[in-house]
Order: sequence, then structure tokens, then C-alpha cells
Amino acid sequence: MQTVDVLVVGAGLAGLCTARLLARRGLNVMVVDRRRSLSTGIRTTGIFVRRTLDDFDVPDHLLGPGVRDVLLYPPSRRAPIRLTSDRDEFRVADMAAVYEHAHRAAESAGARVILGVRYVGASMGVVRFAGAEPVRARFIVGADGARSRVARDLGLDVNRRFLVGAEIVHPIAPGTASPAFHCVLDPRIAPGYLGWVIDDGRHAHVGVAGYPNAMRTGIRHLLDAFVADAPGSTPPAGPVERRGGPIPVGGVLRRLVCPAGLLVGDAAGAVSPLTAGGLDPCLRMSELAAAVIAGYLRTGDQRILSRYDGDELRARFRGRLLLRRVFAGIRSPAAAEAAVAVLRGRAGRALAARVLFGDGSFPEVTPRLADLAIDHPYR
Repeated sequence: MQTVDVLVVGAGLAGLCTARLLARRGLNVMVVDRRRSLSTGIRTTGIFVRRTLDDFDVPDHLLGPGVRDVLLYPPSRRAPIRLTSDRDEFRVADMAAVYEHAHRAAESAGARVILGVRYVGASMGVVRFAGAEPVRARFIVGADGARSRVARDLGLDVNRRFLVGAEIVHPIAPGTASPAFHCVLDPRIAPGYLGWVIDDGRHAHVGVAGYPNAMRTGIRHLLDAFVADAPGSTPPAGPVERRGGPIPVGGVLRRLVCPAGLLVGDAAGAVSPLTAGGLDPCLRMSELAAAVIAGYLRTGDQRILSRYDGDELRARFRGRLLLRRVFAGIRSPAAAEAAVAVLRGRAGRALAARVLFGDGSFPEVTPRLADLAIDHPYR
């Protein structure tokens, strides 16, 4: 039986970044993913916010043009609120290319990435797979998505509050639209969240997300209805791809780590409860996770694991969790029209700009890394 220091389950951005950081620290790291190609099963639009691009090295050629304008629409679609920043706030990535870049980077650092292998379970340090030999692992990282099987096997917390999202992605003719992020607050098509239109310079992304128990006609039907009159959309210039999946919005889970393993990315609930953005959290928590794992495996001191504290991270989200509950309560077009009317005022516009353009999307983990006396190899 093979023995590895760390077995990472899931080759999404969180899993691959954690694996790369651990391999750079000299650990024997294996990554497994049930997908045979990382270009399939993509579940994110790929919107990177300015703070992420300032702090992390995301290759520029994988990113679309900068977006400075956000338009907020009421259900009537009339008189949207335009918020404009004096700098680029969003860029949409080619996520298939981002995953492939992260894949190559992890392998270059020394991690082994094995695709087409499905995780079955883990017990007493032995990890079992479907159709492959088991592996003995000193530590397991659950990067296996919002409904993490690893979390259950390790006895850690699991996500219980979800939105479900779906979008279509299709090529667009060059120069057909000015970069902008169109957001429609309409509980008829996106109960508890919103519909969106944004492009990466080559592809348009048109999507909706909301609470599944309020989507009586099903998300595919709601998406098709939104696509028919989505503001800012452009006709497809090629084949249409569909994406979708659950989005955890209950905040960072409390119990994220035990002596046998820990959780990163969506598995950890590392998604902004208000905006549902998860790319910035996954990179920051992967950095902290790698430092904690390396310190623990090097010393055997379980006190190091306490630095990966879900309660402490969750406390930073009290305001956003409250706003999530307010957002979830907007269940009628009249209430949505009233909410947008509130945002038209000076205080409302300031609040919207703070949420969309502010730097508080996810807590900074640098102080905890400093406490661990670990450098920052990702940056």
C-alpha cells in the first residue's frame, strides 16, 4: 500500500493550491479527483475580485478585461442603479485554463495529481477508492465540494445552507459589449439571490441562483426564462455550455479540522454568505491550511491545528450573515422593487458600493501565518 503525507480529495482550485503549497514544503502529496478532465464539471462563473488579484498571482492571460461598472436592476428591469469604481473591480477568468494552470503548478512543485479516481471513504488513515488501490495517508484534505464526503468521514461539520446556481456560457463576437456586471434582483427567477450577466471578453456568462425550495418550476426553467430577456446579454457566437451546482451560504463551518484531516474551499463553507463568492476565500484558506498542516506534520503538536479555527473566521461574517437573512427574506417583486429603491439613496448606494467594491470579502489570514512563523510561498 502506498503511503503519502497528505492525500487531497478534489482537484478544484482550493485542492490544487493546497497541494502545491504542501509539496513546496517537501511533503509527499497526492491529489485525486473523480473527473477525468478538469475542464468538465466547472461550477463557478470565475469572477475574481480586485482584492484577490492584488494579493495572489493569477496569470493575466487567463483573465478577461477589467470591469468597473455594476448595474443593479429591479424586477421591472427599469432604471437600473449604476455603480462605477475608479479602478478595475472584477475580472472573469477562463476557469478551465485556471484549473489546468493550477494542475501544472501543483505537479511542478512535486504533487501527484491523479484524475478519474473516485474517493469512497477513509478510516484509520487508510483511504479507499473505486477501482484503485487504497492509500495510507498521514493527513487528509477535503476539497471535495459543498457536499463533502470527506467532512462526514472525518466527523467534521458539513454545509447545510445552500443556494443552487446555474448559468449558460457561450462565445461572443469581439467588441459587442462594454465590460459591465449586470445584476437583477428578482425573486421570481432568483429567490434569495440574483440573476447576472457578465463576460470575460470572449464568453458571456448568464446565470441565476437562489434557494432551491423556492424555485417551484426548477432552476433550468428559471434560467431559460431569464436568458430570454437578460439585460446586457449578447447573442451566442458559438456553442452554449451549461454549468451549475450548490453554493454553500451558511458561512465558514465551525469544526474544520481534526488530527486526521481538514477542509478547504466549498467543503469548509469558505464562501461569502452575502455575495456567494468563493474564489478569494479558497485561496486564502488554502494558504492557511497548508501552513497548519505542514507545522502539524513536522512537529506532531496538535495545538497547531487550533490555528485553523472556523469559529474565529466565522465571527468576521456576522454582518454578512445578517444581510444574507435579509436578502433571503425578499420573496416578492414588490419587496425587491422596494429594496432597490432603498439602494438608490446616498446611504443605500454607499452600502452597495461597500459590498461590491470593498476589501472585506474574506478575513485576512496573514496574522495567523505570522504566528506560525511560516513564509508565504504562494505570493
